[in-house]
Amino acid sequence: MHILVVGDAARYEELQQKGLGSHRVRRVQEIDAVILPGTFDLVIDLALDDALHHAAAYAKAPAVPVLAGLAKTSLSELMGRYAFSHGFNIIACNWLPDFINRQVTETAILDDGQKPLLKGLMQQLGWSYELVQDSVGMVTPRVVSMIINEAYYTAAAGTASREDIDIAMRLGTNYPYGPFEWAQRIGIKHVCDILTAVYNATGDERYQVCALLQQEAQNQ
Repeated sequence: MHILVVGDAARYEELQQKGLGSHRVRRVQEIDAVILPGTFDLVIDLALDDALHHAAAYAKAPAVPVLAGLAKTSLSELMGRYAFSHGFNIIACNWLPDFINRQVTETAILDDGQKPLLKGLMQQLGWSYELVQDSVGMVTPRVVSMIINEAYYTAAAGTASREDIDIAMRLGTNYPYGPFEWAQRIGIKHVCDILTAVYNATGDERYQVCALLQQEAQNQ
């Protein structure tokens, strides 16, 4: 396949570690023109979440499938914002930093009609994947962000230090990282954005962002 990757160098490096096989790949930072069918067989947009305007270009090229980093917005919301009148070509993936190079890629589709396309793309890429429901936050970003948020509440209350919380969660729950370490790897702003998006979508107080976390995200 001829693949166009859209995103920053750091996430592209992680994608390369995941593996792109023998496919021809070109990377750009931004989409500044319509992606013409016949030029690329696949677009991997690593950060559509933070550049939703890219969807306007994808809507004009429905024949080109897009594996898009989309955890802060649902596919149904994205379709409502842009005129995908000739077919919806976007599949959501968890492309947050530190989640790209995972053995299993977390994905979501708009409807069952996209299942054969997703299966075929993953076979060509040689990637394993898991399908989750189309919802803001997906599953892993939502859960991990909640854990980080609770850790911030705990630290803000003076219950334990950040270092002690990280050690306790690594040793007590066998997490690969402590919540504060995880926040740094993912990016504090991304964590804050996920929690805010899920809170706005659900109104569930569990996702209300800790003031300390929000402050640190704003200072980045």
